[in-house]
Amino acid sequence: MKNKLTLLFLLASWFVAFSAFSQNVDYETQDKVVFEKYATFIQPFQSKSKELILQKTAEFFLEKPYVAGTLDKNDTEKLVINLREFDCVTFVETVIALANTTASGNLSFDNFASQLQQIRYRNGVIDGYDSRLHYTSDWAYNNVEKNILSAMSQQLGGVLQTKTIDFMTSHPSAYNALKTDDSMLKKIKNTENEINKRKGFYYLPKDKITAKSAEIPHMAMIAFTTSIKGLDTTHTGFAYKKNGKLTFIHASSAKNKVVIDEKTLSDYCQAQKSCTGIMVMPVL
Repeated sequence: MKNKLTLLFLLASWFVAFSAFSQNVDYETQDKVVFEKYATFIQPFQSKSKELILQKTAEFFLEKPYVAGTLDKNDTEKLVINLREFDCVTFVETVIALANTTASGNLSFDNFASQLQQIRYRNGVIDGYDSRLHYTSDWAYNNVEKNILSAMSQQLGGVLQTKTIDFMTSHPSAYNALKTDDSMLKKIKNTENEINKRKGFYYLPKDKITAKSAEIPHMAMIAFTTSIKGLDTTHTGFAYKKNGKLTFIHASSAKNKVVIDEKTLSDYCQAQKSCTGIMVMPVL
């Protein structure tokens, strides 16, 4: 009898937790359809290296449209899953989450949702708009702590960027969640203060990218650092090596779709006036 009660309690607890998790997830039927297509596509590579799984996953989404602001459509913070369209950050998050789902051996939509939440939110917990990892340097810091990424910029000969990060609170009108919510603005300010207590982050200056190209791993996550005041990065993607050329695969706002860029990483950064270099973070 005691064992039956224990089992019933565990099942009830699981149901409550699962129900709460499901209520926090926002997706469309088509996203599940895309996921099933992906699962069929990636299955032959399930036992291969993480690098190859990442590559095949990123390539699966080539030509998908670029759309900004897909995470900000709800009044309350939810895990938004959108496999139909991406901005540069949601592309990176989705590819890593799907690759981790594949490598785990549990190719289920629920596992993917859990993996995505772990990547997108501070310590994997959804607790309001401020729990989302908005700044890339903060996103990288937290995902290194969670053993999802490895910080590589310093060992490549990177330098420490010590600028103050406060772009969001300095430009609240650019964020719907901050325009009229002073309480949330204070929470984001607290997050910025925590980021700034870390005394900066490492990045590889743009004049060193070419010299270090051979050492930058294929499918390492890349973030382009910027000279814009208060901001850490402006764009993200994955390093992509083909025929000896180091470029990157990303959701491009200029091309309005996911592409393998025709420029090298170095040339792309050099062409962007505000680009100062790159953060390099291999996926574990």
